[in-house]
Amino acid sequence: METGLCRDCFTVLPEGAKRCASCGRPRLVFHPELFSLSIAHLDCDAFYAAIEKRDNPELRDKPLIIGGGRRGVVSTACYIARTKGVGSAMPMFKALAKCPEAVVLTPNMEKYAKAGKEVRQLMRELTPLVEPLSIDEAFLDLTGTERLHKAPPAVSMAKLAKRIEAEIGITVSVGLSYNKFLAKIASDLDKPRGFSVIGEAEALDFLADKPVSLIWGVGKALQAKLERDGITRIKQLRNYEENDLLARYGVMGRRLFRLAHGQDARIVSAEREAKSISSETTFSNDISSFAELDKRLWPLCEKLSARMKAAGLAGQTVVLKLKTKDFKTRTRNQRLSDPSQLAEVLYRTASPLLKKECDGKTTFRLLGVGFATLTDGDLADPPDLLDPAAARRAAAERAMDAMRTKFGKDIITMGRGFKAPQRSQGSDGK
Repeated sequence: METGLCRDCFTVLPEGAKRCASCGRPRLVFHPELFSLSIAHLDCDAFYAAIEKRDNPELRDKPLIIGGGRRGVVSTACYIARTKGVGSAMPMFKALAKCPEAVVLTPNMEKYAKAGKEVRQLMRELTPLVEPLSIDEAFLDLTGTERLHKAPPAVSMAKLAKRIEAEIGITVSVGLSYNKFLAKIASDLDKPRGFSVIGEAEALDFLADKPVSLIWGVGKALQAKLERDGITRIKQLRNYEENDLLARYGVMGRRLFRLAHGQDARIVSAEREAKSISSETTFSNDISSFAELDKRLWPLCEKLSARMKAAGLAGQTVVLKLKTKDFKTRTRNQRLSDPSQLAEVLYRTASPLLKKECDGKTTFRLLGVGFATLTDGDLADPPDLLDPAAARRAAAERAMDAMRTKFGKDIITMGRGFKAPQRSQGSDGK
């Protein structure tokens, strides 16, 4: 019975083969439902770190952490660093304590966005039904694509993974199943360079002893509530009727019931869009002064604007985020009259919001700015009849973007972006 596939040469194999009969390699995947499943989840492996290692081969065999300064957090850690105990969202000081020899790089979101778009374009060559979850992962529905690609979805996904590796220079992991919930779980089972399958016949047994935290939407608070009710494993949810779980946990009870039974009716929607995009920084020392915070705001606006332009997006709501020294978060929003992707518009909107929060006494450890209510970049920054100068500011920013593209991002900057020169020791001030 042919239930296997070589992930290197895509030869279909009989059950029990140890190596591919065609290429002799051992990267094989077997499953009774391998050639009948069509919902996939593709996740790039340690994406930010993988891009940096691709672009700098000297980093290939070194532990690499992508993140902020000592008071920041880890965005991504390569797999070498992960073996030392470093994980995403870990405070940087803890990560460096676990792996002091790690190389630390600040994120380059423009570069990552470009690579993410390239990966997504290859996905869309397989199927129009691609639903991005983030810059580096997406669901794909390949139902009905067998005739077009002359291969079942499993073969198409294996070819896609190898093509991404060859053309973009990073690796991905694939999960294949009959619904989104299980496809996403499968993609995480054998990282990196994984290809895992969860079929319908095995789903209930597979899920039975898994923790309830595996269910999409079960955070720490709900997990604690479930534990107080004696529910820690998914199989224990099956002891209750759907109405019982609805009564106990509200609308989340319906999700708990259905996912515990391996049921997920959500479709793969190509219309799904990110709700917001933001850029933020954690300070080495807490800041209370509006003037100092405002200096940090402009570079964040430029960084976010570059990401929006690279992604072809615009936002109609500006979001300011602050975190106090005691970790309390403040967010302030202001809706724009028209969608924008310009750093100047972002800054002119966020700066007054920031000023209102600064009383000279409250100190902040984090500052962030974002765009929400996202739309297509073609709708960004139409002429403003009430502010004729806006068109000149927009034209100036576009001209600066063009110069940066041609000569490098440091070739030109706005006056507010200049850093004050630092005097060297012994300077006479002349």
